[in-house]
Amino acid sequence: MRLNLIWRQISSAVLSLFVFTAVWIQPTRAQSQDSRQQDIQQLKDKLERLDQMMKEVREELTALEGAEQHPPGARPVAQGPIEGKEASAQSEPVIAVPSEAVIAAPQTGVVPLEGEITERKDSVSVYGFTMLDSGYDFGQVNPNWYDVVRPTQLPAFHNEYAPSGNVYASVRQSRFGVKTSTPTRFGDLNTIFEFELFGTGVDAGQTTFRLRHAYGELGQFGAGQTWSPFMDIDVFPNTLEYWGPNGMAFFRNIQARWMPIRSERGSVTIALERPGASGDQGIYADRIELSNIQPRFNFPDLSGNGRIVRDWGYLQAAAIVRKIGWVDTSSNKTNLGGSVVGWGINLTSNLKLSKANVAKLAFAYGHGIENYMNDAPVDVGVATNPPNSPVPLKGVALPVLGVVSFLDHTWSERFTSSVGYSLVNIQNSDAQQPSDFHQGDYAIANLLYHPIPRVTMGSEFQFGRRANFSDGFSSNDYRVQFSFKFDWEKSFKSPTF
Repeated sequence: MRLNLIWRQISSAVLSLFVFTAVWIQPTRAQSQDSRQQDIQQLKDKLERLDQMMKEVREELTALEGAEQHPPGARPVAQGPIEGKEASAQSEPVIAVPSEAVIAAPQTGVVPLEGEITERKDSVSVYGFTMLDSGYDFGQVNPNWYDVVRPTQLPAFHNEYAPSGNVYASVRQSRFGVKTSTPTRFGDLNTIFEFELFGTGVDAGQTTFRLRHAYGELGQFGAGQTWSPFMDIDVFPNTLEYWGPNGMAFFRNIQARWMPIRSERGSVTIALERPGASGDQGIYADRIELSNIQPRFNFPDLSGNGRIVRDWGYLQAAAIVRKIGWVDTSSNKTNLGGSVVGWGINLTSNLKLSKANVAKLAFAYGHGIENYMNDAPVDVGVATNPPNSPVPLKGVALPVLGVVSFLDHTWSERFTSSVGYSLVNIQNSDAQQPSDFHQGDYAIANLLYHPIPRVTMGSEFQFGRRANFSDGFSSNDYRVQFSFKFDWEKSFKSPTF
């Protein structure tokens, strides 16, 4: 009995222990479950705070990077989203690569550096356009230059290129090019290779391949064929006519250049360029004594420019100095060899007269720089020496004056116009032919329509005039031209060196 009593007591105690444990464990488990839920919620809250902090850090980093690319006071490179392009593509870093923009879409007033187009960094772009020029020429012109206005190629005497009145059509402005921009540890490596179909020289009048640019630069140094620093492509107006203002310095030359300053506020460029010039023997051209005269260029041309860019536009001053020589390879006792120093200055500007109006201005003057002008004849003319001189004649660097004054106007997003005038005036030497070129005048007015950014069509009235040296003859040419231009571009990612 006693054992049974003891067993019942032990069983009762164990049962009581189990009941107490069960009763104690149940709230403890519930309490542990609540604690875990609280811990989970705290971790979620902490994660949300971390996400918010990361978002704020990313925004601050983006703002700092944007401040580096566009410091206070610098003009923005991009003009904002362009119709037909994603806005995000406009915010990518860009870098300048030389080229020429003909018949551009309406501009918002941003002034480019040195007439360069911008190309995104770390990319390869293939680009070009096809263009049809057609119209009616009421006057006469050298048949090799049937689709352009060049006063030097107008008749030098009555009916030289008769008959008057001709329809013309051409695709010679059409262009193809490849440009690249690649970051390196030495600076940006930029290249451009570009050609068109406008034949010149021995190919004058032909529709054939013609090299425009073959140029590369690394950091501050560049080499190849591109715009001479003596010229300013930004003065070229928004016209349909291919050749452009005759009073403009315009020359793509082979060169090596140094660009110590290149910024949004200004630039400096210095170059050594391939020399070259032409001469006119005038009234002595049929003399046998001059048959053995050969040109000699033993020094490169030295050119350079400086540009300042401000909110009102920009101002560029350029200069050039060059040696033009010739030798007498005959055995004559009288040596007719010699040389002259050519020099010139070129002041150019784009002035933002208003949001819709940009004035394009240029003034060039020099001696023996006709080779660098857009439409001027020879650099050196022949002059007669006084009777008692040991040499009866001499070569002189011909003075030349060039003026450009154009206004580009934006009517709306779709319509633009350009109107203006240009001239070239040569101070002829006394022994040149009376019919030699003395002055050329050039004027244009147009209305262009841009249905989309990559298509341009329009009509243009064109005028050219030639005046001879001393025989009193002059000739005028009037044209109406219609053009259609379709351009394209495709960019690819380039390798990094």
